[in-house]
Amino acid sequence: MARYEINGGKPLEGTVTISGAKNAAVAILPAALLVSGKCRVENVPDISDVRILLDILEGMGVKLAYPEPHVVELDSSEVQCTTPDPELVKKMRASYYLMGALLGRFGHAHVALPGGCNFASRPIDQHIKGFLALGADVDETEDYVALKPTEEGLHGARITLDMASVGATVNIMVAATLLPGQTVIENAAKEPHIVDLANFLNSMGAKIRGAGTDVIRVRGVQNLHGTTYTVIPDQIETGTLMIAAAATRGDVVIHGCIPTHMEALTAKLLEMGVRVTENDDSIRVRPQGVQRAVNVKTQVYPGFPTDLQQPMTSLLCMANGVSTVSETIFERRFMHLDELRRMGAHIKLMDHSTILIEGVRELYGAPVTVTDLRAGAALIVAGLMAKGVTEIYETSYIDRGYERIEEKLRSLGADIRREKLS
Repeated sequence: MARYEINGGKPLEGTVTISGAKNAAVAILPAALLVSGKCRVENVPDISDVRILLDILEGMGVKLAYPEPHVVELDSSEVQCTTPDPELVKKMRASYYLMGALLGRFGHAHVALPGGCNFASRPIDQHIKGFLALGADVDETEDYVALKPTEEGLHGARITLDMASVGATVNIMVAATLLPGQTVIENAAKEPHIVDLANFLNSMGAKIRGAGTDVIRVRGVQNLHGTTYTVIPDQIETGTLMIAAAATRGDVVIHGCIPTHMEALTAKLLEMGVRVTENDDSIRVRPQGVQRAVNVKTQVYPGFPTDLQQPMTSLLCMANGVSTVSETIFERRFMHLDELRRMGAHIKLMDHSTILIEGVRELYGAPVTVTDLRAGAALIVAGLMAKGVTEIYETSYIDRGYERIEEKLRSLGADIRREKLS
């Protein structure tokens, strides 16, 4: 147990480097199960979700080595287990990617239903739809999902998702990689980590085309080989630091990022009056006059990311005018509003998916509690903006997706420290 203590009101200045993408890493590491051999994955973020996932894989028989920081070598040659530890599985949402990997490698799986941040019900019905189309018999209870082949066996299929689900796209793509025939995923998710996963699988000999579009085609292959692969930079960490720089009216250069992944956020910051300049693998954020209120609506990629909605909400609390934020992806992603109000924000909930933010001149430090990962990022941004000291509790949520965020912010001049609680 720990808390953050932030003495706010100091502009961030300097340079910072982005870690590997959480959402890519937690999809790529389970996909290594498809290979009866060795994979070397580089630029792996050192975050709690990844550590839990690696513990799960090791418990299943994957041999792990860590030759240098942010590098993991995985040898799945001797894996026989298709029932990962349910207690560990329940600690993170992305553990459901084990379903697709085990179905593809062994033809069957028994995986507990996942845990993670409790901001939405997030059903896995689209995953189940995909598994059924691939020829799996699915036994779903309140506690687990069990998969096995039907009498006709597992095979490629044409699958049209009812919504562009990232999780379902990942699970279907991974499962289909080793199945006979061609699988076509229509209305597929297009997020950068979907493309990264497809590139990882292709580097092992998979035949996947169309990742990054709404139609992905997977031609099944008989086997895959080991590979060395580097995880892309984290889009959401990049965005969070861009927002933090704007919120403190600082001057920050963010290195090791992919600017094209940030276009939706960059457009909103420019609309607010923030100065954003891009190079090949870096973004500079600095002040430029009064920051204006804007309207934000979350959408699937390449629209505004739901994972940046909460940090953006904090930034808008001190924008000049009235902003609206509409959340269209998850139905309970406004759980951080009471904490922002505690700090002096003027926020009104219009309905279950839309809020109205009236910009104020100042926020004030206060004790606040994190309710989920990105809410934690929002409270850090608010604490950096606020006058006085902000104490942030339940920081374990933040550790799930941000690698040593307090150290990166401190290197930029933030007065932030992490304190262990007894």
